[in-house]
Amino acid sequence: MAWSIAHASVQEIDLLNILQATMLAMQRAVEQLNPAPELARIDGNRAPTLHCAVQTLVGGDAIDPAISAASILAKTARDADLLLLHERYPCYRFDLHKGYPTAEHLRLLALHGPCPEHRSSFGPVRRIVEQSGSR
Repeated sequence: MAWSIAHASVQEIDLLNILQATMLAMQRAVEQLNPAPELARIDGNRAPTLHCAVQTLVGGDAIDPAISAASILAKTARDADLLLLHERYPCYRFDLHKGYPTAEHLRLLALHGPCPEHRSSFGPVRRIVEQSGSR
């Protein structure tokens, strides 16, 4: 019937933490749905505060078709966002690792230092910043 993709900014993630920022993004996505849902089924054991009923399902992406579809939409949107980020910062090769902390991403991060899109609360970024005294 409807779908929505929402984000939390790098600054929100650093301020709130990754879990709370994820809850905020889910809340934003659900608030954008039209028609408004009567029930939100959430993958995992935690859910944001919503204006509808909520059901959490651990491993929900493997057992609920709607959660599976939402997972695919989120991954597709994230990959597209990382391709755009690669265009802005090609030296980090976001097109290859899609932002995951692969050995190549960590090597490039150490070589070039963090870009504004790297979360300062992420351990490898925090360590690089502490070592260089920058950011």
